[in-house]
Amino acid sequence: MMQTTGWTINEWLNAYRSEGLVARAALQDLRAQLKVNDAAWIYIVSTAELDAQLDALEDRGNPNNLPLYGVPFAVKDNIDVTGIPTTAACPAFTYIPEVDATSVARLKQAGAIVLGKTNLDQFATGLVGTRSPYGAVPNSFKPDYVSGGSSSGSATTVAHGLVPFSLGTDTAGSGRVPAGFNNIVGLKPTKGRFSTTGVVPACRSLDCVSVFALTVEDAETVANIMEGFDATDGYSRVAPAAATYFSSKPHFGIPASPNWFGDTQAEAAWLETLENISAFGAELVTIDFTPMFTLAQLLYGGPWVAERHAAIAEFMQEHAADMNDVVRGIVENAVNFSATDAYRAEYRRADLAREIQLLMKNVDALLVPTSPRHPTIAEVNADPVVVNSQLGTYTNFVNLADCSALALPATMRADGLPFGITLIAPAWQDAALAAFGKKWHSSVNLSLGATTKPTPTLALKNTAPQGYVRLAVVGAHLTGMPLNVQLQERKAIFVESTYTASNYRLFALPNTTPPKPGLIRAAEGAEIIVELWDVPVQHFGSFVALIPAPLGIGTLSLHDGREVKGFICEGAAVNGATDITHLGGWRTYIKSLQK
Repeated sequence: MMQTTGWTINEWLNAYRSEGLVARAALQDLRAQLKVNDAAWIYIVSTAELDAQLDALEDRGNPNNLPLYGVPFAVKDNIDVTGIPTTAACPAFTYIPEVDATSVARLKQAGAIVLGKTNLDQFATGLVGTRSPYGAVPNSFKPDYVSGGSSSGSATTVAHGLVPFSLGTDTAGSGRVPAGFNNIVGLKPTKGRFSTTGVVPACRSLDCVSVFALTVEDAETVANIMEGFDATDGYSRVAPAAATYFSSKPHFGIPASPNWFGDTQAEAAWLETLENISAFGAELVTIDFTPMFTLAQLLYGGPWVAERHAAIAEFMQEHAADMNDVVRGIVENAVNFSATDAYRAEYRRADLAREIQLLMKNVDALLVPTSPRHPTIAEVNADPVVVNSQLGTYTNFVNLADCSALALPATMRADGLPFGITLIAPAWQDAALAAFGKKWHSSVNLSLGATTKPTPTLALKNTAPQGYVRLAVVGAHLTGMPLNVQLQERKAIFVESTYTASNYRLFALPNTTPPKPGLIRAAEGAEIIVELWDVPVQHFGSFVALIPAPLGIGTLSLHDGREVKGFICEGAAVNGATDITHLGGWRTYIKSLQK
């Protein structure tokens, strides 16, 4: 049997489709390897339960027709899976759902297979992963340290490579902090992008189902399957028609004076990451995070604890004594707030959210440490509320401000623990976060999770994303050239440097300011260096309007057979122009003039 630990979604699919792997044998073998004494699991499916899923899968037919055929995943145990107990990490609360949560149903429909339910901070109240009667979930790198919560088990099962992805939930950072602590990806969508029908609420107006994965590509694949309006969820939303993306030199807002709460290892990792992300091409802008911190304090210091109480009020009337002491203490604070307090806090939330959104208009996204410190389990046990609050410094405000977020691996600390960063953008910027995240993650030279497998190299896509036009530029619009700003102003995305087909000639046109080349198709020619940029459709017309005669936009053939839009020149215009084809590109010509 093949060793499947650490496989990505594509590796599972390729094994089924090209290498003869049989789903029943592979998944039963994987199930047998799961350890019942692993605190990450609350429930592991039985052989019979797994067989029932596999029977249904076989009835679906060809593996090539299902985007997640036979791909195993884990589900946080506050999300319903038909016939499997939902406990929310409170045994007295247990019930057996008759239908799947919408998110689970959509994944099953795509061919994915549930292996089990994972441990969490009880009722999804906590960022530590220690508030569970099923045991504290240890960090996947150093067991004395916390795994992060509340989605602790979902994160570590991915980090150890047991499953390629899992579902968590995120209200205050539960889908991000565990990702940062375990060197994996945590995708926190725009509120309402994924249905929360079938999820035990924490704060229903803020809750999101989240995705943990070994790679951003896998997280995005799962997200694209789960997304979509659900009429059964009163908080479900319809996404705007077209996504937008960051420019090739994104501007990220960073906190002015981070408080590391004594964790010098985290501070050193952050400074290293800032250097790396600047070298990667981002421009960093210092921002005053006071409104973010003020908003974050409302989540547990304001009447949103009453929303947590609303989710389990009837249960607490009879079973408060069955709850985790810390969780019960937090939820019982609901009695301190009136309906008047709730409305006043909501008005304050709206004002602060608007202030944050206006601040974010000056940048593409916020860049923050996923957590400012990484405590041990003993440190959390000694001061559970204060330490937990510190971990939410850069997460608690995000859902209150209606933002999307993506937690990414960044580096390894000197003490051997992972350090993660989170990008935070306005609602419905999920695709932009993923596009940047894929490039960043493939550049950081880290292993996948706690496995020894390297992060795969990002494969370039041959077509532009929906809502964009792929354009080849050959002269003054190249990176660093005078007119490249016209692409940057339109949020165009740099794709790659490549070559035309071999039947082009390049000329230096006379009397042009700034100097410009003319590219023409010819019977005999050479491969000419070009850059490919993806330009938003809504800005493409205004870009073309800036192009002076004798230049224009036509269809260009590349050396690998692709065809893209690109700069062309009227044939008559090159009469008397200097033929620079032999130089292979405009940069070489410009350099030759400087000698």
